[in-house]
Amino acid sequence: MWNLPNSLTLARILMAPLLVVVLLTEIPDKAFWGLGIFLLAASTDLMDGIIARRTNRITVTGALLDPIADKLLMSAAFISLVELGLAPAWMVFCIVGREFAVTALRVVAMQRGLSISANIWGKVKTGTQVAAVALLIFGHGDPEQWRILATVHQWRVLGALALWLALAFTLASMVVYFWQNWDVVRGDHA
Repeated sequence: MWNLPNSLTLARILMAPLLVVVLLTEIPDKAFWGLGIFLLAASTDLMDGIIARRTNRITVTGALLDPIADKLLMSAAFISLVELGLAPAWMVFCIVGREFAVTALRVVAMQRGLSISANIWGKVKTGTQVAAVALLIFGHGDPEQWRILATVHQWRVLGALALWLALAFTLASMVVYFWQNWDVVRGDHA
């Protein structure tokens, strides 16, 4: 049950509240630390799947915990960004709402003995969300600390554009999942 991929997934779950604490408290260099925690946690999502497939260590526990860990991390990050005033609440509501909708679709399918696996749209959605969160956190950093790379304003503009892109792919992926599994929605597999 507990192997390296599952341990990475558990680490991602534990890093989600740590990310919230770092981003929402007044600690020195919180954007730097928040970005580091977020990117480390996001990288465990990529690593746990690769390791599980290559070592043939795919478990039921991992299959259940991995999507929970993903949703906890991204929800924690996006909700923190709303609290910091870096992301509009309505956009985050759409992003988090999509996760609940697709999870509900998967649960209904599972109850009918079907499995809905991730597709390319879901992977692109995740990638754009990670990029948006990272850019928004980076743009929130101390202007003196980041000025060598570009102005804070430039990072904030890139973060805002990335957030719009993430929203577009998030909603598009939801439409694709429901379109491809409309028979599950209608109850044709009862």
